[in-house]
Amino acid sequence: MKKIGLLGGMSWESTQHYYRLINEGVREELGGLHSAELLLYSVDFDPIEKLQHAGDWEGTEKILTAASLSLEKAGAEGLLICTNTMHKVAPGIEKALNIPLLHIADATAEALKRDGIETVGLLGTAFTMEQDFYKGRLTDKFGLDVLVPETEERQFVHDVIYQELCLGDIRENSAASYYGIMENLTDRGAQAVILGCTEIGTLVKQEKTDIKLYDTTEIHARKAVAFALS
Repeated sequence: MKKIGLLGGMSWESTQHYYRLINEGVREELGGLHSAELLLYSVDFDPIEKLQHAGDWEGTEKILTAASLSLEKAGAEGLLICTNTMHKVAPGIEKALNIPLLHIADATAEALKRDGIETVGLLGTAFTMEQDFYKGRLTDKFGLDVLVPETEERQFVHDVIYQELCLGDIRENSAASYYGIMENLTDRGAQAVILGCTEIGTLVKQEKTDIKLYDTTEIHARKAVAFALS
C-alpha cells in the first residue's frame, strides 16, 4: 500500500472527512482491520485565509509548498491538497515535488465524464467559481461546460463557506438557499452540480435533492484509495 500525504487544515472541518473516507475506502477494498497509511500536515488556516483575500497567492504557495515537501520527506508517495481553492497554487507545488499530486479537479472531471455529464454547475468559494484555475481546467482539459451562479448568489455561497461551514456552523436556512441556487443552475442547463468546496458536503445532501451532486471531498478520497492500492 502506498503512503498518502494529506495537506489539510483548509479547513480542518473538511480534512477530518478525508481521513474517515480514505480509511473507510481501504477497509472496504481490503476488509478486516485494514486502514490507510496516511501522513497529515494540517496547516493553520487563519494566515492562509488572510493571504487569499489579500490576493497574495505567492504567499500561500510558499506555505503550502513547504508543507508538501515536509510530507514528501516524511515518506508520502502521493499528495492530496484537501481543498479545492488552494489548487490555485497546485502547479507550483507540483513542480517542487518528486511525487504525484492527485488533482481534485481532474478526479471530479473523470467522474463527470464517466457519467456522461457535459454541462455542470459549480459551487465553491468566489476564487473557485470566478477564477480560471479550476473551471478553466474542467473546460480545457475535459471539455466540460461549466456554469456558475449569478453575482449575488456567488457572494452568498462564498460567505457561507468562510463564515459558517469552515467553523462547523451548519444552518438549515443556508442549506435551503444553496438548494435554491442549485435549482437555478439546473434551470440554466446544468445536468449536475459540483460541490466544489470540500466543506459544502457538510451542508447539502444528495438525499434531500433530485439534482445530481458531485461531492469533491468524496471523489478525491476515492481517487486516493485507488492510488494507494494501485
